[in-house]
Amino acid sequence: MRIAITADPYIPVPPQIYGGIERVVDFLVRGLVDHGHEVTLIAHPDSRVAARLIPYGRPPHHGSIRRLSELCQVGSALWAERSRVDVVHSFGRLAALLPVLPLRRLPKIQTYQRDAVPWRSVATAVRLAGDSIRFTGCSTSVYGSSARRGRWQTVFNGVDVAKYTCVATVPDDAPLVFLGRLDPIKGAHHAIAIAAAVGRRLVIAGNRGNAATSDGYFERAIVPHLDGDRVRYIGPVDDAVKDQLLGSAAALLMPVEWEEPFGIVTVEAMACGTPVVGFHRGALPEIIRDGSTGFLCRTVEQAVGAVGRLGLIDRRRVRAECERRFSAAAIVAAYEQLYEAMRT
Repeated sequence: MRIAITADPYIPVPPQIYGGIERVVDFLVRGLVDHGHEVTLIAHPDSRVAARLIPYGRPPHHGSIRRLSELCQVGSALWAERSRVDVVHSFGRLAALLPVLPLRRLPKIQTYQRDAVPWRSVATAVRLAGDSIRFTGCSTSVYGSSARRGRWQTVFNGVDVAKYTCVATVPDDAPLVFLGRLDPIKGAHHAIAIAAAVGRRLVIAGNRGNAATSDGYFERAIVPHLDGDRVRYIGPVDDAVKDQLLGSAAALLMPVEWEEPFGIVTVEAMACGTPVVGFHRGALPEIIRDGSTGFLCRTVEQAVGAVGRLGLIDRRRVRAECERRFSAAAIVAAYEQLYEAMRT
């Protein structure tokens, strides 16, 4: 098949540190190319993929004029490619598909990775494209059990398991780990409380939150607890450090305060054999098998109790579950099946 894939131009594919969606696009492109498909990626100019690249966008990306310009760039590229491709798959904004939506012989897929689906835009797209457009969410929680417009299905995000080492056993004093953006909704302060209550060390890694939304969260809720021993902050981490960090952890803590659409770090931990202790919100109930690959909790107190039961988890089983459900191979296969179904 000849497949055009679009991504927002904010982060290169693959990303160097932060960029969950871009990681998925990267292994999807590589997997499709390995399977003999001809792939064109429309993405950040610094993207490095084994496929044809149509670069677009340049910083700063904010402001209505620049955003409209970037939408026009993607739309123009898709219009130019309309007779050369068999399927269009958008990981970017739905509006960029506007020029090709009325082309009902051209299958189109719009993938949503965030919790806010623009239902009015979806309804407009369905009116223009009819059955030639499908929608996927990285979890069912993104669109709900019964989508209001269009034809939907879940294709999970995943992880290139080859980049992660399964650690079958860890020492009794292995630390807990929090890895994520340091915004209040991600729950690092809850992780600190959980670790303190069970008397375990905690390693915190990730980007500091956006100043406009975090309201001094890092300085207020994190810094007072950092002592370089019981609670450490090591900043953003690349893939190599992430593999070592997650593999050496007793558990990854995900005490989120929002409806997390997926949380790729969850399956990255599972790829290391590391169980996840997370709050019962968003996609976590779809990812974590309670009592088998981790524990689902509703309060800090329940999470404290779950940490005490980590010895019941078989870390090899956690890795096996990741390979079966969330490996790059599994996700590529799911999208290939969707592409084929839409062409018939």
